[in-house]
Amino acid sequence: MIVFITLFIIVTILLAAQVLAPRLSERRVVYGLAPDAPCAFGPEMTWIALKAQPQIAADAIGLTDLAPSNWNSGIGTVYDGPLGGSRIFVSPPVDGWTFVVGVSLPQPHGRSFVDKCTPLLTALSEHFGDVHYFSAHPELDLFAWAKLSGGRVVRAFGIGDEGIIWAKGRPTREERSLGLKLFELRGVRGRRGDAGGELLLHPTQEHVMRLAGQWAVNPTLLDGLPASPTLGLVGIAPSAWRAERHRKTA
Repeated sequence: MIVFITLFIIVTILLAAQVLAPRLSERRVVYGLAPDAPCAFGPEMTWIALKAQPQIAADAIGLTDLAPSNWNSGIGTVYDGPLGGSRIFVSPPVDGWTFVVGVSLPQPHGRSFVDKCTPLLTALSEHFGDVHYFSAHPELDLFAWAKLSGGRVVRAFGIGDEGIIWAKGRPTREERSLGLKLFELRGVRGRRGDAGGELLLHPTQEHVMRLAGQWAVNPTLLDGLPASPTLGLVGIAPSAWRAERHRKTA
């Protein structure tokens, strides 16, 4: 009887291992380790540009479960649906700039949400100096950018489907050169659109990319820039970055 029970337990464990092993292997993410040249990114993405080595930047941001990755795997990961929602790619420096890339980076959400974007950028700027933030998500009608220096917000602007959600500092010379001053007003008085609402003016992804090129590097042009093939890092984004509404007080 004891032998039968023992055999039954062993068979059960083996069967369970056969079922669970493929599932466990599916959860294991393998990143490319062959050093490669920079990969372009930018559309439908959020990123920070700063001057630091990948490991130092990743530690300052608070990423966990860090793993080395080349450009192709890193950018592919942050654009992947299931993986990109929690992972950040920290690139090797290009022209002096390191890119922290991922949709899980904090976004400006407006007054009803806790501002998690400004504190992160301010802390990074206090540590690294010049820091630039960009977000371009046309499917969400969200466009944002920020420029910080020495821990001070020089300019921060964000616009969503409900209007301007982030506005600090004056429009920079680079914004004005691209015609972005038009979006300060967020509409045209006295005119109405086809749906009966106010006619709205929005920046586009192209404006965000061009501004990134003015302030640091246009990421859509990275694959054309000379750089030594090397590795970056992929890590898990802090849960504290998740959007959080202000708690109502009595």
